[in-house]
Amino acid sequence: MKFPLLTVTAALLMLGANSVANAKGCIKGAIVGGVAGHYAGHHGMLGAAAGCLYGRHRANEQDRQQQQQSQANGQGKL
Repeated sequence: MKFPLLTVTAALLMLGANSVANAKGCIKGAIVGGVAGHYAGHHGMLGAAAGCLYGRHRANEQDRQQQQQSQANGQGKL
């Protein structure tokens, strides 16, 4: 049980080291994906990896939306 946990933890640290938004999305997605994968046939690591990728994608989408809203409101970076 320790080896898969250490593997997933190491993968999350490497993937999430890029930026705060990526790490935030990766960690949340990996937790949800890991639990779902575990209960759906003992594929927790595969679920964690997929969840991490989806979480990063979702966090990036939210960042883009916030940037577009701030630019539309005239509050873009000066």
